[in-house]
Amino acid sequence: MSETSFGKKSAWLSLEADERDRVFSLGEEYKYFIDTAKTEREAAALIAQMAAAEGYFPLEDYLSKQRTLGPGEKIYALNKHKSVILFVMGQEPLEKGMRIVGAHIDSPRLDLKPVPVYEDTDLCLMKTHYYGGVKKYQWTSMPLALHGVIVKGDGTKLEVAIGEGEEDPVFYISDLLPHLAKDQMQKKASEFIEGEDLNLLVGNIPLDGDEKQPVKAGILEILKQTYHIDEKDFLSGEFEVVPAGKARDVGFDRSMISGYGHDDRVCSFAGVKGMLDIETPKFTAVGMFMDKEEVGSKGNTGSESKFFENVVAELINLQEEDYSDLYLRRAFMETRVLSADVNAAFDPGFKSVYDKSNTGFLGGGLQVTKYTGSRGKSGCSDANAEFLAEVAKLFDDHQVTWQTGELGKVDQGGGGTIAYILANLGAEVVDCGIPLLSMHAPYELLSKVDLYMAYKGYRAFLG
Repeated sequence: MSETSFGKKSAWLSLEADERDRVFSLGEEYKYFIDTAKTEREAAALIAQMAAAEGYFPLEDYLSKQRTLGPGEKIYALNKHKSVILFVMGQEPLEKGMRIVGAHIDSPRLDLKPVPVYEDTDLCLMKTHYYGGVKKYQWTSMPLALHGVIVKGDGTKLEVAIGEGEEDPVFYISDLLPHLAKDQMQKKASEFIEGEDLNLLVGNIPLDGDEKQPVKAGILEILKQTYHIDEKDFLSGEFEVVPAGKARDVGFDRSMISGYGHDDRVCSFAGVKGMLDIETPKFTAVGMFMDKEEVGSKGNTGSESKFFENVVAELINLQEEDYSDLYLRRAFMETRVLSADVNAAFDPGFKSVYDKSNTGFLGGGLQVTKYTGSRGKSGCSDANAEFLAEVAKLFDDHQVTWQTGELGKVDQGGGGTIAYILANLGAEVVDCGIPLLSMHAPYELLSKVDLYMAYKGYRAFLG
């Protein structure tokens, strides 16, 4: 086990002479990635674009027999524009197992309700419903952007991103001034701002006319004329409210990055970069970049859907003349998985919630988490010792600085990832991701060297 596993050495000090420049270069690539991909749709599209540029072809090309499946073939499979899976076919048949890095591309945010627009006291606002685990008060008093997709009656699809350009307007959720906050300040933090109070302020100028809600009427007119959005489009559209602006370097030494959506687009990015480096591995390499993890991985774009199993079955069918469901079952039983998700880094401002000797540190490298769950390992995926030793040796052999840690003290809380889903299929799985500060805040914080070690670790694991 590496020295850093016990928090004795910073990953910055383990870099080879030529690696520091690569750490910062990778950080710049990552900032572009999360600035461009602020929703799961945008992330899936960008990952598919990156893959296609490196010689990956859509699954449909193989199913239609336009391309022949063989070792080294590179495939991407998009699922309803919200999740994407990359494959590099191995020298061994799929029945012999896969090497998977599995991450998610959705992040905590606010979603617009289906009937969002209303007016109150000469202000036009939009109603929202928060998505994932958030501290609701953190979403007030900051510039916000609106990203979404509209599908018109004729099937035309319109993508919207308002608030990211230099000349774009931004949006805002107000908070109570401290002079009048006597009662508010007596409440628990979870009640400072109620979910129904997360209403997006979008306008103030009334339309000159006889309308009962003239400010709303004015906003709807702007939406129609400028963005081609009708009020009825909100009924079937998908709109997400996210922090406006770009990721930024943090610290005099620029060692860290502040940005929206590190959880879990940072592990997704590291996984994509690892996949793009693979040529012809022994075992098929897979990068899973999934939706809906923040709300339980449910639905037809989450990891609990049958999409991944169905795609693997299709690929086995292309490999085997006499397809059998047994091949699929054997494939998963022989598979090895890194469940790539972030974890909480030790925060010196909140020492009481951490077991310092069993917590990851910012700058400590890639973090391995043997088990997840909460309070008595409830709902956990717990890696087997044999597989954990295998992963540890692999990382040490490839000079990947890594550390171990769990999510806080035993009775403090906890959390989970997609690890249990693949473990339920019989695969060997361990959680392995990047430690963050301010996880699930609108702006989270990571160390660039941890991102680099994640990339190195995932690349080595994939083959």
